[in-house]
Amino acid sequence: MSCGREQKQPQKETTITAEEILGNSDYPAISYGGYRAKSREIQPTLTEIKNDLRILYAMGIRLVRTYNLQYEHAPNVIKAIEALKRENGSFEMYVMLGTWIDCKGAWTEVRDHSSENLKNNTSEIKKAISLANQYPQIVKIIAVGNESMVHWAEAYYVTPEIILKWVNHLQEMKKEGKLPSDLWITSSDNFASWGGGDNSYHKEALTQLIQAVDYLSIHTYPFHDTHYNPSFWETDNEATESKKEKIETAMDRALAYAVEQYNAVEKYLEKLGIDKPIHIGETGWSTQSKGLYGNNGSHAADEFKQALYYHKMQLWSKENNITNVYFSAFDEPWKDPNGPLASENNFGLFTVEGKAKYALWPLVDKSTFNGLSREENGPPIQKTFEGNKQHVFDQSQPPKTKK
Repeated sequence: MSCGREQKQPQKETTITAEEILGNSDYPAISYGGYRAKSREIQPTLTEIKNDLRILYAMGIRLVRTYNLQYEHAPNVIKAIEALKRENGSFEMYVMLGTWIDCKGAWTEVRDHSSENLKNNTSEIKKAISLANQYPQIVKIIAVGNESMVHWAEAYYVTPEIILKWVNHLQEMKKEGKLPSDLWITSSDNFASWGGGDNSYHKEALTQLIQAVDYLSIHTYPFHDTHYNPSFWETDNEATESKKEKIETAMDRALAYAVEQYNAVEKYLEKLGIDKPIHIGETGWSTQSKGLYGNNGSHAADEFKQALYYHKMQLWSKENNITNVYFSAFDEPWKDPNGPLASENNFGLFTVEGKAKYALWPLVDKSTFNGLSREENGPPIQKTFEGNKQHVFDQSQPPKTKK
């Protein structure tokens, strides 16, 4: 199976396609929100987005993923890229444009998962079509939904039939010349939703969806399963192992856990007899948690472990020619109202203020971010923990021992 592992060489920038970007280590990818406030109603400005994209470009990012079109954020990301390309002819960045898909009655007590929120979903798809046609040199992928089929997304998930309807619609528009023919269409969802989980997902509509998309964008989160499925995470009580060894071997297990989930989807496609590229649409590791993943929980959340996971995943993805849309670029305080220490607010490789977390310290040492800041005339990008490695390590705790 190809599954994204046969690397393709890109053509010149003016004609590069999603097929040439995905699986190509010269085009690293990241999820980007850029929200600095506790509410998405306070949108990042075009200037703020440009500042962020300059930072991401400096660290090598060439593909950014957005999530919905309910706000002006995603269109402004595209506009910011266009402006940066005008300012600097060598600037190169592309967009994986996300659309948000909801069920009927989503976020209420009268949800109907077999029906859709037709008004919202139609609006999302129409906006995506418009942007893809207006900016064909920037928008290379449209993702129909984000974790829209996984059953634990109880507030809004839909059945595969609904995602399939919109994927087919977009694919038909490509055939009719109403969308760029080389635009790739996918849905970005949990690995289980793509057949890598239990049999409840193994439906004919899913098979049809797998056949309809141009590639599978799968999510894998060992971080969350340090609480929900801790058997891979908890450590044997080896007195001979140091704290550092326990943490490092735990992160090796986290990588193996993510790879196992990727392979589960690959095996399901083999069972179906379908050859389709598979890439990672999301994976990441939070650095703070006052709850399930902190010192009173699974001991997973800290910058030392995030750095290990980030670099291990990047290396594995590169070796296998798999695009890994890492989650995420910057911390976003809107994601969880339970305060700044909530894990969902702390998945970024940068803090909200623009400090580089431990995973990116080597780039700071190389002066990668010189002259760059999240704010106009703002402070330069500095290291967290005032650059003290020992403090980073001291904050990290090994997983709990198995009972």
